[in-house]
Amino acid sequence: MIRTVDLVKVYRTEDVETTALNKVNIDIKKGEFVSIMGPSGCGKSTLLNILGLLDNPNGGEFHFLDHEVSKYSERQRAQLRKENIGFVFQSFNLIDELTVFENVELPLLYLGYSSSERKDKVNAVLERMEIMHRTSHFPQQLSGGQQQRVAVARAIVSNPKIILADEPTGNLDSERGDEVMSLLTSLNEQGTTIVMVTHSPTYAEYGNRVIHLFDGHVVTENIKDKEKFHV
Repeated sequence: MIRTVDLVKVYRTEDVETTALNKVNIDIKKGEFVSIMGPSGCGKSTLLNILGLLDNPNGGEFHFLDHEVSKYSERQRAQLRKENIGFVFQSFNLIDELTVFENVELPLLYLGYSSSERKDKVNAVLERMEIMHRTSHFPQQLSGGQQQRVAVARAIVSNPKIILADEPTGNLDSERGDEVMSLLTSLNEQGTTIVMVTHSPTYAEYGNRVIHLFDGHVVTENIKDKEKFHV
C-alpha cells in the first residue's frame, strides 16, 4: 500500500541544512496498524507529512497505492490525498466557526457528494462515534475527548483507505486517550490501515508494528503479526 525507497527530506535555510529523513525504507501493507516512535526532532512528523501527501521528499521513491508519487505536483497530491487519506491531529484541527456536523461534512463537500448523501453519511458516523447529541454544537463547547471524537469522525466519514494520526492522544488525559485508541483499534479491525505517530510506548503497542526513528533513520522495527496483512 505504501513503500518508500531511500527516502530523503532536507530543510535548507541560508545558513543551515537539516536532514530530517535520511534514506528511510518502510513498507506498509493494507490492514496494518503501524506506530512510529522516536525522540523529538527525529523525523516522525516529517515522515507522516510525506506519507500523507502534504509534502514531497527531496530524494528517493515514494509509492502510494501503486503510484510513484515523489515528484507529484500539489494538485496531483491533493487529488490522491482527498480520495484516500483521513487525518487525525493532536490539536484536533477543527474549525471553530463550524458546528460538529459541518466540520465532519467538510471532506464530503470536497468530494462532491450531494446534500442528502452528506447528511446520511455524517449522521451515520456521528452515531458511530457516539457524538450525535452534539451535532449542533461548536468545537469550543466540547471537551477535549469529544473534540477528538469529532476529528476521528471527520477522518473516516469518506471511508478513506488509510488514516494518519499525529499524536492523537497528546492533548488528552489517560481515560480520553484510551477511548481514542479504542476507536482507532476498532477502525483497524474493520479493515482501515492506520499509521500513528506517538511518544507513548503504551499506545504504540496498540499497533501491529512499531517503527523507531532516530536522527532521520529507521533504527528498529518490532513486528507482531505478519500473516494478516496483504499488499
